[in-house]
Amino acid sequence: MPFVYRLQKVLDFRIRKKEEQLMVLQKAQQALLEAEADIQRNLQEIEVTKQNQRQADYTMMEAYDNYLHHLWEKGDQLEVIKQEKAQIVQQETEKLIELEQAVKVLEKHKEKTKEAYMEEQKAMELKNMSELGVQRYFQQAKEAKEEQELLEQYQKELEEN
Repeated sequence: MPFVYRLQKVLDFRIRKKEEQLMVLQKAQQALLEAEADIQRNLQEIEVTKQNQRQADYTMMEAYDNYLHHLWEKGDQLEVIKQEKAQIVQQETEKLIELEQAVKVLEKHKEKTKEAYMEEQKAMELKNMSELGVQRYFQQAKEAKEEQELLEQYQKELEEN
């Protein structure tokens, strides 16, 4: 009889949950990368604005200054968003680690259960072989005894004739 793990449904459920959490983590990491890309775009916008400000008419200086202040504030907001997304990635990573540990525990239990099952199967097979050996021994002994009796009868018949 093949090995059947009695907690296989639980193990499959935990594996499925781990895979779902991995997808959530990947989405969170993607959001973090997008936040970092937004910061980089904002920094490039600041650099471009500074370059344009140097070449602009002096009457536009106040507008450039206002726009640069807006970009710096936007950069600060983007940093806060990046920190929040990094925290989410950290939390999702911790959840994934917990789920992986739960899966590993059940996989280890399954392996130990399978090893115990295999040992039990070996013991049963050894017992059956032992019983077969005993039966074979008695059968051979019986045949040898019958053969001996037939031989003795044959010798008696020869002596009588």
